[in-house]
Amino acid sequence: MWFCSNLQKNLRNLLIIKMTDKTENAYKTIGEVAEILELKSKKEGVFSTHTIRFWETQFKQIKPKLLNSNRRYYDQKTIDILKKIKFLLKDQGMTINGVKKILNNPNKNHTLNLDEISNNSIKAQDFKNKVFKISKIIKNLKNYK
Repeated sequence: MWFCSNLQKNLRNLLIIKMTDKTENAYKTIGEVAEILELKSKKEGVFSTHTIRFWETQFKQIKPKLLNSNRRYYDQKTIDILKKIKFLLKDQGMTINGVKKILNNPNKNHTLNLDEISNNSIKAQDFKNKVFKISKIIKNLKNYK
């Protein structure tokens, strides 16, 4: 009985997700973009849209469509730019001015392919895990003597 009720809940949730699933090329609301970028508020745990609105003031490349009484809608190209900005600011620790220089200079030296950058960089959590594993190995080697 318990198994059936969980199965029904899971099927219902999947149906809801499928019904609300948008195509890749569809415009996304600012809340959906905040969710895609995983911009969660530290205090409340909800997705924060104010970061995206702030980035709009700082980066001329972010141009949402304003429809229905100034509601913001973002296309995939803009979402990709926001992903790059988030990666450079949050993961790489760059300044806003540094990111502006990269985005404003589309020459050979500053080509920005997010996949290449993320594949060649060490994320903080990965680095912490690797250091932890190395320290365990060293402790085991010391105990081995």
